[in-house]
Amino acid sequence: MTNLKVTLIKSAAHRLPKQRKIVKGLGLGKINSTVVLPDNAATRGALLKIAHLISVEEVKD
Repeated sequence: MTNLKVTLIKSAAHRLPKQRKIVKGLGLGKINSTVVLPDNAATRGALLKIAHLISVEEVKD
């Protein structure tokens, strides 16, 4: 199974409330925080909404 390593590279402050909720919901807090998430449609959809704030890498298990 493939996972995605997501890193917050820009602050969510002063962004739309929906984008801030997505960042927090994914488990990202401060800049440079990183989480590993499953690669599925729901995750990809959330990442597309905040693509300008994050960097994404594929991680194979």
